[in-house]
This record gives sequence, structure tokens and C-alpha cells, in this order.
Amino acid sequence: MTDLAGIEAVMCDVFGTVVDWRTGVAQQIDELLRARGVDLDGGLLADEWRERYQPSMRAVNDGGRWRHLDDLHRESLDDLLAVHGVDDEVDDVTRAALVRTWHRLPAWPDSTAGLRAIGEHCVVATLSNGGVALLTHLVKAARLPFDVILSAELARRYKPDPAAYETAVGLLDLRPEQVLMVAAHQRDIEGARSVGMATAFVERPHEMGPHRSSERAADSDADVVVGDLRELARRVRAAKGGDRYLDD
Repeated sequence: MTDLAGIEAVMCDVFGTVVDWRTGVAQQIDELLRARGVDLDGGLLADEWRERYQPSMRAVNDGGRWRHLDDLHRESLDDLLAVHGVDDEVDDVTRAALVRTWHRLPAWPDSTAGLRAIGEHCVVATLSNGGVALLTHLVKAARLPFDVILSAELARRYKPDPAAYETAVGLLDLRPEQVLMVAAHQRDIEGARSVGMATAFVERPHEMGPHRSSERAADSDADVVVGDLRELARRVRAAKGGDRYLDD
């Protein structure tokens, strides 16, 4: 069990952990395509888009040149529109708008209060595969109380490559054991642990939508396992000896 009293910074994965990417992307796709008379289900496209997320980043880590997540998303989108036979119906302006759906996503209901409460005791940072510009837009739009935006872009290596975590920890001038990585994905937990960071798994049972299974707390071997960020805030507060009350 990790001693949270020694944690100086909490780094959070963003897509799925702090924000509801699936609902946000699917709804925006529906709005954009409907306005242009394109018959393609937003939920289906969001799911298929996400399926290409890890493989596209893995190709970069496996020796490809560095490419921003927006560029990887655009390449995947172009392929999917062709697969669905609507390539000629979606112009370049619409495609650019579709890529930017990932810049405006709704926070989970507990995220804002949980992060704010954690921030009373620790530095709170993003550590996402999204680029710095993407995360800046997302955090501002969702009004998320992060102290600093850190991204895999700064290491030019996508998570769960160890360099992404090592770079972020180094930029805060901390030791890995002083930093808690929070994620709803076991691959992130394993990546952070590989460089000596403490880890916390937050369960997001609705992340993948109604038709696909999300990762469960029972399957994680993180140091700390919680149901949401408010629960994590209570754990941090208790370890730090804080007396600020976080409403249930």
C-alpha cells in the first residue's frame, strides 16, 4: 500500500479518466455530420476511432517519426470515412472540426470537485497522450482545476512508454515515488509503475459506452483503487491530515 502522505504531485490521465470522451465525441460527430446530411452513426464512428488510438501511437513508439495526436486522429478519421463509403461527403473543413471534437469533452461528474480537493494538498497535473494545445483547449473548456498541463508530447514518446512518465516527473523536479499516476486504464498503471511512480486506478464503468466493456477495479493491481476522484481526494486528505470536508 502506497503511503499517500509522501505524495507531492498527482498526475492524471485525461481521456476516460477525467473526461467522458465517448459521449462527447459521439454527440459532436452526430451534430457535425447531421448538419451536412451525412448518414453515419456518431457512436459507431467514435468507437471505431478509439480502436485505432493505441495502434497509431504504438507505431510512433516503435520507430516512426513523432506525430501529434491530432495528426494521428486525422489519419484514422480519413481511413474510417473511406471504409464507411462517405469519403466524398465530408469536406476538409468538416474533417478538421471532427478532429477537434477531442478538444472539447465533458468532465465526469466527480472530476472538478475531486481535482480541486486533491489540489488542496498536492500539485495536480495532466499526463495525457493529447498534445499540449489539445489539453489546454480541453481543460479550459471543461473548467478543470489543473495546476499544470503535462503531455507525452514533451517526451516525444506516447504512454505507456517509460519516457513519457520520466519526463513529466523530471519537469516537476520530483522523485517518481513522490508522484501518483491516476488512470482508468491498467496499461497506464503499468507504465507508471515501471519508472517507480505510485499508482491509483479510478473505475469508469461507462467509459466505453453501452455496448463495450470498460476496465474494472477488480482487474487492477494499482497501489490505490477508487470509484471516483472524490474518493481519491478523501484518501489523500486523510493521509495528509487535512480537515477540509469534501461533500458526498
